[in-house]
Amino acid sequence: MAYNKLTRSAKDSKIAGVCGGLGKYLNIDPNILRIIFILLIFFGTTGLWIYLIMWIILPVDPMI
Repeated sequence: MAYNKLTRSAKDSKIAGVCGGLGKYLNIDPNILRIIFILLIFFGTTGLWIYLIMWIILPVDPMI
């Protein structure tokens, strides 16, 4: 069983790599997560705050 660590993606990055890393961790397409974050930003600032916190907390994936 492989251990999967939640990190920001340096390879699949549009802004900070949060959605790329989260998509890799959850094994789903990062574009779906990007759409979810955009919708959360438009329906309130929740998506922006979650994204910013994850940007600060998550380390960058060392395997490029």
